[in-house]
Amino acid sequence: MTAYDIAARLPSIDRLRQRCKALALLERIIDGGAAYYAYTRAWGTDEAALMSSGSGDEWAVVFTPDGVFVRVFDHESAMSPYGDPDNELWPGLLDGLPVELRPQIEEPAFCDEAGQFIATAVLWRLAGDDRWHAGDGIVFPPFRGPYDDTGPDGSGMLEILLDDIVDRFVEFASDYYEVEVDRAAVEHVVANRPLTDSVIQALNPQLTVADLRQDIATIGYPIAAV
Repeated sequence: MTAYDIAARLPSIDRLRQRCKALALLERIIDGGAAYYAYTRAWGTDEAALMSSGSGDEWAVVFTPDGVFVRVFDHESAMSPYGDPDNELWPGLLDGLPVELRPQIEEPAFCDEAGQFIATAVLWRLAGDDRWHAGDGIVFPPFRGPYDDTGPDGSGMLEILLDDIVDRFVEFASDYYEVEVDRAAVEHVVANRPLTDSVIQALNPQLTVADLRQDIATIGYPIAAV
């Protein structure tokens, strides 16, 4: 799995936005601690979905009026700038990035203390485009072994956003939180259907819509009319 494979399988911009919101909402319902998946409608003037493993791996999907910018950082990847004496990006990573999305590489959250953009994979799609893109002519290092499930550039961390997102989230919750989640409730949220108390309580009996109203507003997920 590389950025090219992910680019060929990511959904439309609108569906990707829905899936990112769903992950953030599911995360918040199941666990109220430090977010593994998050979404904010106030990323400056844009919106952003964020993933942080807590151990150095992360991705961000930034939704702008011009299009979408995706940045991945795998701290163990051979493509990490920290493996280069000058902290240079892997060759080709940004080749072809449209000028409309170039401001993203100056986003402080994506840069080190010296202001250097840090990433191991970058993908993008302009609003009027018909497909996703990654840098031109990237030559990837070898996979790290038979148990490498994120690929040489870490782009495999984005697989949860693909069409089997429901199954992948159920598996994630089982592995990460050691809980068995209600698959029908996960399907409801991934489908972007209005949220109800019954859906929330199928995932976490201790919560209601009222408890999560501020988080739901931050994410921008629909609530069922009372």
